[in-house]
Amino acid sequence: MAMVQVEVKKPDTKKDKKKDKKKKKKEEEEEVEIVEELQEVVETFSFPCGRWLARDEEDGELVVELLTEGNEDLEVSSYEVHVFTGTMWGAATDADVYVNIYGEIGDTGERRLRKANNLNKYEKGHEDIFNITAVDLGTLKKLRIRHDNSQASAGWFLDRVEIVDNKDDTTYFFPCKRWLAVDEDDGQLARELVPVDEAFMKKGDDSDDEDSETTLGLEQKAMSTTYTMRIKTGDKKYGGTDANIFMILYGTKDDTGIINLKASKTHKNKFERAMVDEFIVEAVDIGPLKKLRVGHDNCGGGSAGWFLDWVEIDAPSLGLKLHFPCGRWLDKGEDDGAIVRDLFPNSLQTELYTPFSTSDVFAAGTDADVFIVLYGRDAVCTQQKSLCVNKRERRMYFEREAEDMFIVELEDVGDVIEKIRIGHDNRGINPGWHLDSVEIRRLLRKGKGSETVIFPCECWLAKSEDDGETVRELVPSDIITEKLSRDGSLKFTEVEVDDALETHTYDVSVMTGDEYGGGTDANVFLTIYGDQGDTGERKLRKSETNGNKFERGSVDKFTIEAVDLGQVFRIKIRHDNSMMSADWYLDQVEVVDVDTEEAYLFLCERWLSRKREDRRIDRVFYVKGYEGVRESLNSKKKSSVVTVKSVDSNMNKKSKKKKEEEVELPIIPYHFTICTGPERDASTTSRAYVIIIGANHTQTERLWLDLPDERQGFEADSLESFQSHGSDVGEIKKVELGHDGATPESCWLVDELSVAVPTKGVKYVFACKCWLAKDRGDGLTSRVFNVLDAEAICISQQVIYEVTVVTGDVQNAGTDTQIFMSVFGSNGSTEEMLLQKNEDRFERGQEDTFNMEIDDIAPLRKMRLRIDGSGSRPDWFLDQVIMRNLTTEEVSSFTYEEWLSRTRGPKRTMLCEMAAVVDEELMVELTTYTVQVKTSDSAGAGTDANVWIIVFGENGDTGTQALKECSKSNKFERKQLDTFRFSEILSMGELSKIRVWHDNSGPAPGWHLEYIDVKDEILDKTFRFPCDRWLAKNDDDGQIMRELACANNDFLDLNEKTKYDICITTGDTETKENAWIVLEGRKGRSKEFVMENSSKKKRFLRGNADRFDFSSKNLGDIAGICLGHTPKDGKKVKGEVFWKVEEVVVTERELGNKYIFTCNALIPLSPKRDDFLTVECSKAIESFASKARSLVPVKYEIIVVTGDEKGAGTDANGFITIYGTNGDSGQRPLRQKFRNLFEREQTDRFLLEMLDMGELQKVRVEHDNAGTNPSWLLDRVEVTNTANGVTTIFLCGKWLDTKRADGLIARVLYPKY
Repeated sequence: MAMVQVEVKKPDTKKDKKKDKKKKKKEEEEEVEIVEELQEVVETFSFPCGRWLARDEEDGELVVELLTEGNEDLEVSSYEVHVFTGTMWGAATDADVYVNIYGEIGDTGERRLRKANNLNKYEKGHEDIFNITAVDLGTLKKLRIRHDNSQASAGWFLDRVEIVDNKDDTTYFFPCKRWLAVDEDDGQLARELVPVDEAFMKKGDDSDDEDSETTLGLEQKAMSTTYTMRIKTGDKKYGGTDANIFMILYGTKDDTGIINLKASKTHKNKFERAMVDEFIVEAVDIGPLKKLRVGHDNCGGGSAGWFLDWVEIDAPSLGLKLHFPCGRWLDKGEDDGAIVRDLFPNSLQTELYTPFSTSDVFAAGTDADVFIVLYGRDAVCTQQKSLCVNKRERRMYFEREAEDMFIVELEDVGDVIEKIRIGHDNRGINPGWHLDSVEIRRLLRKGKGSETVIFPCECWLAKSEDDGETVRELVPSDIITEKLSRDGSLKFTEVEVDDALETHTYDVSVMTGDEYGGGTDANVFLTIYGDQGDTGERKLRKSETNGNKFERGSVDKFTIEAVDLGQVFRIKIRHDNSMMSADWYLDQVEVVDVDTEEAYLFLCERWLSRKREDRRIDRVFYVKGYEGVRESLNSKKKSSVVTVKSVDSNMNKKSKKKKEEEVELPIIPYHFTICTGPERDASTTSRAYVIIIGANHTQTERLWLDLPDERQGFEADSLESFQSHGSDVGEIKKVELGHDGATPESCWLVDELSVAVPTKGVKYVFACKCWLAKDRGDGLTSRVFNVLDAEAICISQQVIYEVTVVTGDVQNAGTDTQIFMSVFGSNGSTEEMLLQKNEDRFERGQEDTFNMEIDDIAPLRKMRLRIDGSGSRPDWFLDQVIMRNLTTEEVSSFTYEEWLSRTRGPKRTMLCEMAAVVDEELMVELTTYTVQVKTSDSAGAGTDANVWIIVFGENGDTGTQALKECSKSNKFERKQLDTFRFSEILSMGELSKIRVWHDNSGPAPGWHLEYIDVKDEILDKTFRFPCDRWLAKNDDDGQIMRELACANNDFLDLNEKTKYDICITTGDTETKENAWIVLEGRKGRSKEFVMENSSKKKRFLRGNADRFDFSSKNLGDIAGICLGHTPKDGKKVKGEVFWKVEEVVVTERELGNKYIFTCNALIPLSPKRDDFLTVECSKAIESFASKARSLVPVKYEIIVVTGDEKGAGTDANGFITIYGTNGDSGQRPLRQKFRNLFEREQTDRFLLEMLDMGELQKVRVEHDNAGTNPSWLLDRVEVTNTANGVTTIFLCGKWLDTKRADGLIARVLYPKY
């Protein structure tokens, strides 16, 4: 079938009077239309042959290539193939050998090499010649050669292949110098070879040594790509196989042909259940991998079926790692019965990294595992690489007077190799090794040729010889360059290295701390890092000062020789946890460069123990006074790993529009919680991600939600929380949730997703209830959710602060205890926040800087820090804390310079409060509070219980203070006045309330409190807090906690007139006319106030802020304003005149409440009073005095609804804390007499009296995990203010259970509006 063009005549359908005229025109020319039609076209090709395809006729070939009859472009050519078998022991083979020759025009196809000049082919040291006839291939590009591993002696060492093109008598040289054997080299039976220049072959023939092997082997390795394949057999019953597995890699240019996976690098018995097998494959120029085919021959009896989980292919020379998911059976009796499958790379799991380069390493015997590390300039180095891959190679190489060659792929360290480190692990029968020299050869970056760098050694690497070291660092002495000239000859140049680094001696002093059990018997290893490199890990073997190393309170000295490290700045030290007493308390390490006499001190004061602190036995320490970036052991960044973009989780390319201008957006934190469905198969081990999408196609990068290392995946019915940082996309429009799983088994049922943006004070909850799975629902592994379908919740808006914690430079100042921080500002306070240790924070003399999200309460007034005394080192010497607001750049410093400890320092306290210092101004002063407590004159009014109070004021609160020390021995007796003094306490300024409670202990705990007086000696002012209520479980309302409002705030009479300050900011359009304003409040409307603009006092100029004040009756909270623009003296308005108002701020003077109106509008000039702009209040800032006045006792009805699921009820004791604009209620118990609370599907009602909370912001519900069945499924909480009848609903629907969901027994709930 083919498309052909057909001419179709257009018929004339018009019948009119002009028919005759048209006839004449048709005779002259006919209208035709070209139409393409699909028609069958038959074309015949003839391929003449005229020869035998038979074993016993002519040349015995069964495969021939035919040309079409009359083809003059191509011709049949004859190729003479010379196969040279190596001279190594066991090099010959009896297997059948196959070749495929590739040229510019095509390839021969795979041909078996049958007839040769020798009857017994492929014998040791022999040359076998074969003839192959094929259509002309043009210039030869590569050769694929393999054998079928048949017969007993199948292993074959191929030296080289030479092919002569008889058409023009051109010879192509294909060096190999490799084994094709299952039990040799990399275990491969096939090799792809590329031709090399004749000059390199002649060099090998002319020279007496074996350097040709290196030359040819390196060229071959450099021109091919080495793939490391890791194959995971699934963890399924009967998932392993005994069948023969094969694989084909397909690139964009070519494929590898069939690769028989015979020799696993990791397991002798391959492809067993849940095992990962590793194979090495080499291929030449197949292009980027696009797919692979994997299958088996179904042999192996009843164990042929195979469950393949995934295949991972790593190509170091390309800097690429691809993941091919499968998750299916290759079994005729399972799944769809297929035993061959095509797999495609999952782009979300693709990793890119810095490509490796290929080098030769010559070294000359030991049975130990020899390794090497190369160093370039600026401390750039390769990974440590073992030169032998197995025990057999270790026994075979490094023999006496031998010169061994290894071809290895290592990271590129640049043009200059400054030094190398070579050593061994001292294992094997004869581990001792005398190394003469090491030669490293690399191909030139430009032109054909190579560079050989010689590193002389001439010393022992043995415990029993010389200095007992098994690791040496070597610097280059000479560089030999060989380059191919234009005339085809090799040009050699040898240069002596003049500026090589010197070898330095480093004296290392290790001080073990004077702590009980501080010494160790384990083996200790040290790595020293400088700006020019590192020493590599060295075992601290022989102490120069003590026979028994690392004993308590002792100093051990060691000597390490290494190439000049430059400025030493870091050490890594560890032990192997061997012997009985392995735990070690390291006090400090001193490193002295003997050559430069520079000393570097590392203050440690940490345990290296599996039982103490964080149970680590390896630590990183920085030199004293180090100011650079610190990296912990766990902060290994995947900086070299970049995830491929623009491909979604379903492996379909997204059609994304290219942005004209890439605008760099600020980075903000995002908080995510994901609830996995309760179904049994709802879980997944895939890696999840979220993309936040804003307006105008702005979106974040793919934010990966990585679980902690100990977690395997998203379990069914689990609740996982994550914090991530991404671009600020502005207003969120959509959220994409997906995962990188592409196998049928990587299904995931997502029940709920929540996205919180703390810096914007908003949280979106998406009720997903959908599968993200290939074989469920619509087969998608990612979904996009619209925020219009989400429930939007207002949360506390937070600001990012840069927090710097300075630990003092005194002995044992560091700590591993838990540190909690609370910050107090003019606009509220934060909850207690845990400062994460992150391995190495809060150590002696350190400044630890990190970012924290803190409620927007600026300006900051004070800080409270508390330690809980846990850990192996519970004491901490705190110097100061510095907080920088990253939005306003305001810096607040809090200085302490003392111990937080039960046993150290003069204060012996675990809690401290520090006043903020902003611009050298102290925000809060120290004072002394005198507290007088009056017990009522009622029967049984006194108490034997322990009493505590918290005093609240404009600078926060005092924290919990125990009423203990008093002049009277028997406190809180009937009609008694007890006085308590609290000195050296930060002043709260004007006070608003007191929280007082007791613990209900003693024989008569009930207490009738009349009042409490608090005197601030700095202010010289006494604040009274009347009570006249019982704090008793059996009296009044049964509460033992009361909040008392300050009576001093009741004197203000707000029914009278008050003054209002008005501040108006003019935009870019000014006016010379007058303006007027009317305030609209909750209690009424003000009169019109005219703001005059005179020639003497010009107002409303561009960018100016003008202030006015006027008296009015009290209007309550200002809800809106009316703003007008009127001409002076009632003049007529000519044309259109406007005045732009940016913002209006109204401040009520008596209480100090501030109301902000964002206008940003043009107001037209008009003499009419009904022509004005109405603006609603955009932000109201309530003053402390106003909040204090509103603190009146209110009864709150709290309704708690338990969920309707099996085991939803709890026997634990429940507690609630309510947060509002006026503060928090404190933790209140939810109790009722003679009632079984919180049972399944039960509604429990409680009535609590507390001071007016204002507008409710959130509640915290928790239980104490007591009782036989403490787990609790909380459905919701409803809180009703009985004074105004406003009910606020807080939805939960989550478990409070240590064994379910996220394991938390406390939930913070936000209101649903």
